[in-house]
Amino acid sequence: MNTIYLREQLRQFLIEDIGYGDLSSELIDEHDESIATIIAKEQGIFCGKPIAQELARMQQLELVDCQDDGNRIEPGDELIVLKGKTRVLLETERVLLNVIQRVSGIATMTRQCVDALDDDSIHVTDTRKTTPGLRMLEKYAVRVGGGYNHRLRLDDAVMIKDNHIVALGGVTEAIHAARSRVGHTTPIEVEVESFAQLLEAVQANPDIVMLDNRTPDELREWVQHIPDHITIEVSGGITLDTIADYRGIRIDVISLGQLTHSVRALDCSMNLQGGMKHATTRNTPTDVR
Repeated sequence: MNTIYLREQLRQFLIEDIGYGDLSSELIDEHDESIATIIAKEQGIFCGKPIAQELARMQQLELVDCQDDGNRIEPGDELIVLKGKTRVLLETERVLLNVIQRVSGIATMTRQCVDALDDDSIHVTDTRKTTPGLRMLEKYAVRVGGGYNHRLRLDDAVMIKDNHIVALGGVTEAIHAARSRVGHTTPIEVEVESFAQLLEAVQANPDIVMLDNRTPDELREWVQHIPDHITIEVSGGITLDTIADYRGIRIDVISLGQLTHSVRALDCSMNLQGGMKHATTRNTPTDVR
């Protein structure tokens, strides 16, 4: 994970949440110190150690303990333990929880899909259907969960989809246009939606062919017409509930938008130990009549 980019993202998250100051936490004496523990409230896969480490550095907190990314966790498990100024712990709480819960939810969903597929010959990957501003963190969470990343950005590879094919006049024309513009180190992928398009794509020889919205039975037939040197990706309508149906088919990659676009955050909470020793009180004018 890019530490500089992570730090900038977290800084923006803190600015968004704290604003001009935490009015509630400012009631607590500025010298008061506490220990804060993040507790899991459900089973899943933990993700976010680099996030906890960077937030602790930024907020001048001590990271006492933290689960390793990829650990299986159960309700009641301690995930993160922080020590420092009580005010700072409380003003950091929501940002830390929001991000940790989000990425742990993605890591959990990814691990569930990998386990359900149970086929080491097939890579489970994400898509670009990510939350704006959170792509780096969400794709990191997919890797923690045992999955792989598809494109990070549009400039990573050529991916010719249905609308590109329409705009460029056909599958062959689109692949040839890509070959004429990009270097040998840039992969070219084409999405096909019919058997005729598949045969045309194979003749034009892309690096990757994506078979979109095909049933497992259709895939078993279609892959027989694809040479071994072309990577085979399948996508469209595949979920945790159906991914096991693709086990054993001669495909290389299954890409799922479900890993990031609609995943549920993993529930956890922060408990404070120690706490407020002094409260700030307003001065009340004395009656000197």
